[in-house]
Amino acid sequence: MANSKQENSQPTFALGKENYKLLLIGFAIVVVGFILMVGGKSEDPSVFNPEIFSFRRITLAPLVVLFGFLFEIYAIMKRSKTEK
Repeated sequence: MANSKQENSQPTFALGKENYKLLLIGFAIVVVGFILMVGGKSEDPSVFNPEIFSFRRITLAPLVVLFGFLFEIYAIMKRSKTEK
């Protein structure tokens, strides 16, 4: 009797297929945010380059990364339609 229960039970994953797609999208958003932070170095180490304080690096990129992490949380918490 115990064997029949084990044979009929299918292994289930914690997240559905849609959740994994959303996780990949969120990961891509985080990567884009980090790519936006890249750059601004000076060719000569003794010369200061004010480009490191640009709007893109100081404001936009961290907001994109934060949105990516929030999207990741949403992707994990989202219930699949078959679970309801």
